[in-house]
Parts: sequence; C-alpha cells; structure tokens
Amino acid sequence: MGGIEAENEAVRARTRFTVWTISFLCGCAALCVCLAGMAQNQDRDTRGVPKTSKTAPPPEARVDINHATVDDLLKVPGMTRSWAGRIVRFRPYRTKQDLLDKGVVDSEVYDRIKDYVIAHREKQ
Repeated sequence: MGGIEAENEAVRARTRFTVWTISFLCGCAALCVCLAGMAQNQDRDTRGVPKTSKTAPPPEARVDINHATVDDLLKVPGMTRSWAGRIVRFRPYRTKQDLLDKGVVDSEVYDRIKDYVIAHREKQ
C-alpha cells in the first residue's frame, strides 16, 4: 500500500506545482497588460491630453491639425511645407499625439510643433 500512497502524493505534488505555475504565469501576463497600458499613456496628463510646455499658447490660439490649411499650418514655428502637407493628407486625428502614432511626423518635428497645434474633432 505504501507505494500507491507515495505515487498518489507525487501526482498531487505535480498537480499543485502545475496549478501554481499556471497561476503565476497568468498573473505575469496580467501585469504585462497593465504595464503596457500605463506605458501607452505615459506622456499624457490626467485628462488624457498630451502634455505641452508651460509657455505654450492657450488652446484657442493653437492651429487645429484637423481643419487647418497647409498655409495655416506653415504659421506654426518649425513647420515646413512638406510636413504640413503630410498632416493635411493623413487626417483625421483624435489627438495631436496621433501625428507620432501614425508616423505622420517624426519625434523631432513633433517636439517642435506640439505646443502650437491641437486636434479638434468637430469644426468650430
């Protein structure tokens, strides 16, 4: 009888180990999902709006990337005609961060213009 009990205990131990391992891996996967969600919004303030500098003009003075013409966009400091054309071509945008996320401008251009642009969803 002793052999069967030892074998049963070994099976129980393997089962406990398997359950523990699966639980641990599921916990790690959940943690990764949470961290990915946090990383996605790391440069946004508490309202989900991308951060701008303290010297940025007020929102009503910024150029709307969803409705501005190329000439309007050229008024933004650091904007070139080719970047303005790309912004117009790849509309619409939910936020100005979409310029980076969709690959419309590179990070250097974005850093130059982010304080001067805004993305309104509806025509004002």
